[in-house]
Amino acid sequence: MADTSIKSEFIKTNVTNVPDERGYYGEFGGRFVPETIIPALDELTVAYQEAMADPEFQQRLMNLHQTYTGRPTPVSYAKRLSEELGGAQIYLKREDLAHTGAHKINNALGQALLAQRMGKKRIIAETGAGQHGVASATASALLGLECHVYMGTVDMARQQPNVFRMKLLGTEVIPVESGTKTLKDAINEAMRDWVTNVRSSFYLLGSALGPHPYPMIVRDFQSVIGIEARQQILAQAGRLPDLAIACVGGGSNAMGLFHGFRDDNDVDLIGVEAGGHGIESGEHAARFADPRFGRPGVLQGTRSYVLQNADGQIMNTHSVSAGLDYASVGPEHAYLRETERAFYTLATDDEALAALHRLAQTEGIIAALESSHAVAEAIKRAPTMPKDSIILINLSGRGDKDLGTIMKELKIDG
Repeated sequence: MADTSIKSEFIKTNVTNVPDERGYYGEFGGRFVPETIIPALDELTVAYQEAMADPEFQQRLMNLHQTYTGRPTPVSYAKRLSEELGGAQIYLKREDLAHTGAHKINNALGQALLAQRMGKKRIIAETGAGQHGVASATASALLGLECHVYMGTVDMARQQPNVFRMKLLGTEVIPVESGTKTLKDAINEAMRDWVTNVRSSFYLLGSALGPHPYPMIVRDFQSVIGIEARQQILAQAGRLPDLAIACVGGGSNAMGLFHGFRDDNDVDLIGVEAGGHGIESGEHAARFADPRFGRPGVLQGTRSYVLQNADGQIMNTHSVSAGLDYASVGPEHAYLRETERAFYTLATDDEALAALHRLAQTEGIIAALESSHAVAEAIKRAPTMPKDSIILINLSGRGDKDLGTIMKELKIDG
């Protein structure tokens, strides 16, 4: 039976007091792009506002989520992990069970429908971990759109299964050899393509960053995560969680979860960045946690926190998870931190790998390396909390794509 309550609430709650009409979340956000792109962003803003006000567009999206994406995804009680840790009760929002294996399909499907509504025939996308690329390729195949995905060659090497999936779906995967050959560089190349082909192409941005209106669009399409999770935890546990935890790269899965609880002041929102080899090593992607290099700046069309040196040069980043390996973070996350509505911490590579291993052996769930950063934070916090407290983790993706890295890092024989 279709879950119409989730559908109707999704339509009603895609409104918040940020961004303002210029696309700012406090001092963060905005548009820092060439003048040639401004008309396309204006066109996108108007088209998006019209689509979100159109009940037929909303109905089509929600029908596809229910019959194709597999929504609502469940909330699972992690009984054995909770008992082993001996403190808070841990629940998992299972975005790993969505079609394509991660939360990325929520936004990709929404934006692809919007592209089709605007008459665009060609999709441009970027990807790091490959999940957004797969989701974009999937939505494009479903709707009959041409799709081109830019991906750094370092990420292609560590995410080969997703590269194969995109190609199988009919997408052209374009290798990026510049810079660090990771997500930042893939975004650069995707934006260059869009500038050149702005009339015929739709840039399907994968995270809650970039120039306005992209952070708003991605947040709204991902907000279904938090809306569902809020209803589900109330039904299962009888109350709201004490903590809602999600990993933060660009920040789309965390923004999706946080949006459902942002007006619930008794729910602490915790974002977990990639600590890599530790802050002191300089090999990480913790924009908020490193006071030496993480500070407000502009990167790829928006003002947010950016890892940069004293001269304003963008720092190289590192994470065992390709999806968190990025020098900036979505502007709304910077705003939530500045207003102290959300708090941000980090998990190192070793902590994320240990958390992945522990969740697999206690709950039979192999999480994505990105999601394992959130699990690591819950493992730290749960033993310090009363047994009647509740932690809700957004398990944003499954770990199939990471098996090669996991086996290598944990020294598991194939």
